[in-house]
Amino acid sequence: MQNSRRPELVCPAGTPAALRAAVDAGADSVYCGFCDETNARNFPGLNFTSVELAEGVRYAHTGGARILVAINTFPRAGAAELWHRAIDNAVRAGADAVILADIGLLAYARERHPDLRRHLSVQAAASNADAIRFYVEEFGVRRVVLPRVLTVNEIAAINREVACETEVFVFGGLCVMAEGRCSLSSYATGKSPNMNGVCSPASHVHYREEKGELVSRLGDFTIDRVPRHQPAPYPTLCKGCFSAGDYRGHVFEDPVSLDAATLIPQLVQAGVSAFKIEGRQRSRSYIRDVVTNFRRAVDAQMAGEPIPAGVLQHLSEGQTTTAGAYRKTWR
Repeated sequence: MQNSRRPELVCPAGTPAALRAAVDAGADSVYCGFCDETNARNFPGLNFTSVELAEGVRYAHTGGARILVAINTFPRAGAAELWHRAIDNAVRAGADAVILADIGLLAYARERHPDLRRHLSVQAAASNADAIRFYVEEFGVRRVVLPRVLTVNEIAAINREVACETEVFVFGGLCVMAEGRCSLSSYATGKSPNMNGVCSPASHVHYREEKGELVSRLGDFTIDRVPRHQPAPYPTLCKGCFSAGDYRGHVFEDPVSLDAATLIPQLVQAGVSAFKIEGRQRSRSYIRDVVTNFRRAVDAQMAGEPIPAGVLQHLSEGQTTTAGAYRKTWR
């Protein structure tokens, strides 16, 4: 299936300043979350109050952009009211859609706010047509954010079978686990990415020098060792460097960023409706630069011009990029 429409550029915002930067740089949509554990980027100093969200919606709409609110963690038993209130507040603020993962929240949004557009979060890990059809038929989901474990051919196969928009990640941090099913960070820190909204929380990160090496640790676990004068990657378990016998290396994925800019033509051909940039924890200058460059890339694709490549390497983790599962066969 080929998508004849211009793909939507969906951009992150962790602060009101980042939201304005994304809109000004050409974002079609901006996704953000509230200042609590209802979203999967629950870090100090990030996210929006209800008042800030309403102001952000007004700014985005004035600039011709839409606001998507990520309420994409899973409610704790006996505390679902916080998540229900987040959905209600998103509606009151005038959000254009909510991004949900939990089926109870999807049911709540469908019943209480039937006109509210519902997107399925990547945290739901819906990676095949049957799973996606379930969410579409039962909860009226209009778009699914696909996990970052699918090849371009698999994405095309899904789009041939489902009557639903698909959204894929094209830049930023690369999670190689089946999203919504990650227990590594929870095991190491006691904080769940899927319930508390925190992957490798900074409160559990430690760096220290040992015998000429800079050692990075997450909780009680050593994640990486590098020569003292080399940059140490942020200690995320799935990107850690481990030793087993005579082997030493990155078991799951190198500590690098996803950059699928050169794959935009193939993804459009595969029927993708929206391109998503990761990075709600990033600065507004990062947001401005990444959104500006992907705006140019998408516009170049629609004009039949070459896609600029490698221009964002300086903003990538480890100054290196990968096409991830789009091209790899690590599964």
